[in-house]
Amino acid sequence: MSQAGTNWAGNVAFSAAAVAAPTTVDEVASLVASAERVRVVGSRHSFSDIADTDGTLLSLAALEGGPELDSARGVVRVPGGLRYGDLAPWLHDRGRALANLASLPHISIAGAVATGTHGSGERIGSLATQVSAMELIDGEGELIRVERGDPDFDGSVVSLGSLGVVTALELDTEPAFEMAQTVFEGARWDDVLARFDDVQRSGDSVSLFTTWRDADAVDQIWMKTREAAPDLSSLGARPADGPRHPLPGIDAEPCTPQLGVRGPWFDRLPHFRLAFTPSAGEELQSEYLVPRHDARAAIEAVRGLSSRIAPLVLVCEVRTVAADDLWLSPAFGTDVVGIHFTWVRDQSAVMALLPEIEAALPPSARPHWGKLFALAGDAVAARYPRWDDVVALRARRDPHRRFANAWTARLGV
Repeated sequence: MSQAGTNWAGNVAFSAAAVAAPTTVDEVASLVASAERVRVVGSRHSFSDIADTDGTLLSLAALEGGPELDSARGVVRVPGGLRYGDLAPWLHDRGRALANLASLPHISIAGAVATGTHGSGERIGSLATQVSAMELIDGEGELIRVERGDPDFDGSVVSLGSLGVVTALELDTEPAFEMAQTVFEGARWDDVLARFDDVQRSGDSVSLFTTWRDADAVDQIWMKTREAAPDLSSLGARPADGPRHPLPGIDAEPCTPQLGVRGPWFDRLPHFRLAFTPSAGEELQSEYLVPRHDARAAIEAVRGLSSRIAPLVLVCEVRTVAADDLWLSPAFGTDVVGIHFTWVRDQSAVMALLPEIEAALPPSARPHWGKLFALAGDAVAARYPRWDDVVALRARRDPHRRFANAWTARLGV
């Protein structure tokens, strides 16, 4: 193994010839201008070689500066290496909040934005939709600022790390709020799918969990609400009698507070707490996001493969994300439903199964950029109407292909 180490899951050993952790933007610019190849690594929570390089692996964790709140505009400026779990309580102490968070507060802001990472919410977009401006060092080593409304903005936010090193972002905020989280058990898929829209609209953030060991069972519904939790008894669902972990049989201590107890937004929106290892720790992940009108077909397709999926999956999560205009966002142009798989760490078996899942899903399904998928590059490109514009923007921002790697070559971007 090289000095660059591995990703979070340990299934990718980085092959970088050098590792750098610059402390200033000028150092970042100098490094990029002199490097033949460079990629940025954040919290290492991607499950593929998307962040790998045979050149210099660059971390922004030591980049100087901290969050700066512009109260007049309701915008917070953050360095790209900052984690959501470090920003959120800082914002809350100043009376502000982000509209949504992902399941894990452990991830870096720039990395989550670049891969289109999301939380859940019928009316809430991915984390990338919170970005109002960003600053990056392009392939010439020049500092560029892109703001919402600029011609290239929608193509620059979800960038896959191919346009430059994002050194700072400005995020929209709103007044701080409280939420409660309630876990329900006992629902069945036939009942939930018959009232899928109603279930998703009954909370600010809703996640459906199943292990597919029982193809009829929705094992848990995680409901995060600003108001009182809904009554789901018509679905046969009852509130859990104690805290739950999404994975069966695991202690719930790493999870955020449940049982309908109200608390700060940042301690309810994620599933897991920053001080603990989230989920299973050793795991792999895949996710496919399908347009809302294809949701039932997609879930039924996965349900039909339950006997193939169950031996490899730790848990499957179904949740919604609102549409956006970001060219490489899996929610580009349409509200989507995400079908997420947390797998056992058996990469050969998972990669052998993924083509079956992808063939069963509607051809509109878009894979999460930071997770495992088997689709060929041309098949992925066909699902993004602005793909040619993405390639052209990449050519302008990185004419020397400094940010290219094996992963981008497979995708053709």
